[in-house]
Parts: sequence; structure tokens; C-alpha cells
Amino acid sequence: MKILYEDDSIIVCYKPAGVATQTKNIGEQDMVSLLNNHLAEKGEKPSIHVVHRLDQPVEGVMVFAKSSEAANKLTKEITDHTFKKNYYAIINREAFPNEGELVDYLVKDNRTNLSKVVKENDPRAKKAVLRYRVVEEWDDRKLLDIDLFTGRHHQIRIQLASRTAPIVGDVKYGGVSTGHFLALCSHHIGFIHPTTGEKMGFDIKPQGEDFRDSKVAN
Repeated sequence: MKILYEDDSIIVCYKPAGVATQTKNIGEQDMVSLLNNHLAEKGEKPSIHVVHRLDQPVEGVMVFAKSSEAANKLTKEITDHTFKKNYYAIINREAFPNEGELVDYLVKDNRTNLSKVVKENDPRAKKAVLRYRVVEEWDDRKLLDIDLFTGRHHQIRIQLASRTAPIVGDVKYGGVSTGHFLALCSHHIGFIHPTTGEKMGFDIKPQGEDFRDSKVAN
């Protein structure tokens, strides 16, 4: 974990792949406990609030609130689609359009913790929208820069997998096993500061093994 920015209202940090955002598993470290420990060490009240999540095997930049008021304002930005989230993803698929918008209707299966694409008229369905463009290609791999408009469960993973373009390393959705965490990284977030009203933006470079050969990691 690396802290990129901190003030009285928010903490922006890098979440490594393999660390959960928040877990119920006793004894397992997650971002909430790590950040609460960080605040306690500084003599502050440990009061971290989750605003958005990253799957455990996904790395990237995140913002956490230090008060319920800040959390509510940031959550409203996400609901209003004014909170910006961009991801890098690597796929093993040569014949994939260089840019596009993907729109699907998703349902989460709580039993398997997987999501699937369903018809629009399914009463459980939630609309999922992203835009992407290919920013680099090497060997049989394409690196996508993804603008995520909705934050559905496993959204990027299932939207790509359903088009036979699963993310490298994402074995849950048919990706090739690499022995590494999946090649998905939240590289940019942008939002309005919940207290000052200032426009904020934060970027990180992916650290994952599969990104090593790409220009975005260097």
C-alpha cells in the first residue's frame, strides 16, 4: 500500500493486487484495516469509509473517506456518474476492434460470486456501460484503456469475457492462467473533493507482471 494523497477528509492510495478492499475473513489484512492502522499510528481516530471497491486480484488507485459526510458526497458522485474511473486491461485476442462502447445487462450470482450477461428484460438485470480503445499491441496481446461508466460486479471482466476476449490471468472468466494476478489495473480516478470542491485527479502506473512489457508501466 502506498498513500498518494491525504488530508482531513480523504486518503488516496495504491491498492496492490492480492489485497481485498474490505473482507470479513478474520485475520486477513485488507485496505480498510491497513488504513485504519495508519490513522491510529498518527493518533487519529480510525474511521475509514469505503467509497468504491476493487476486486482482490486487481491493482490500482483508490480513494477512501475519513468521515461519513465525505463518503456520502463521493458516493453521490459515483451514482451521478461524475466520478471518473479508467482501467488498463490486457486481453489475448488479436481480432478485436480497436475501440468501441460495450453495453450489457448483468446479473450477479451470489452463490458463485460470478456475474453473467442476461437479456435487458431480465428483472434482475443491471445496465453496464464502458468505452475502450486499444493503446498498445505486442505478440498476441492487446492493451485496452477503459473508461468505466458503471461499476457493476466484475463488470470489465465479464463484458470482455462474454466477447471471447477474457483478461489475461482471469481464470474465473476463461482467461489464460499466467501464475500472476489478472492483468487489470485502475490507473486513474477523478472526482470533486468532498470538502473543498476542488477537482482532483490521480494516476498510477501498473505494477503487475503482465504489464512489464508495456509502455504504460515504464
